[in-house]
Amino acid sequence: MSEPQVGYGTSFTYEPFSRAGDLVFVAGQIPKIDRDTVLRPGRCGAEHDLASARDSAQLAARQAIHWIETAMTGNETLDKVLRLSVYVAVSGEFTEMSEVADAASQTFIDRFGRGGAHPRSVLGVLLLPRNAPVLIEATARVRNKA
Repeated sequence: MSEPQVGYGTSFTYEPFSRAGDLVFVAGQIPKIDRDTVLRPGRCGAEHDLASARDSAQLAARQAIHWIETAMTGNETLDKVLRLSVYVAVSGEFTEMSEVADAASQTFIDRFGRGGAHPRSVLGVLLLPRNAPVLIEATARVRNKA
């Protein structure tokens, strides 16, 4: 399978991000490989093991990062990821939601360094849109480059 692309278009019925001053709010991102296709649909602990759930979290995180970077002007940089919320679709036996979220958190840190470190919430849920295994919301603060 080829590497999934992120930022695959902006013709949504919602805004993928909004901006208020120096704050960027990213809508929930699911791991899609194109506008309509989820990378691996299903729930963690049923259709997914921990490794594939972590892969899905990384892709959703890369999509959130794409929208943060899209929100920035050419003279701006990320100051801080202020909050990350990670929703994990789980079967009743799956208890490794934090390990799934760790993959998303690490993706932000790998991209932004210390500015990518963040507080986060992790929630296990029964179902997510399009039967996605993971959904990620992010809030970030940007600043002018020094």
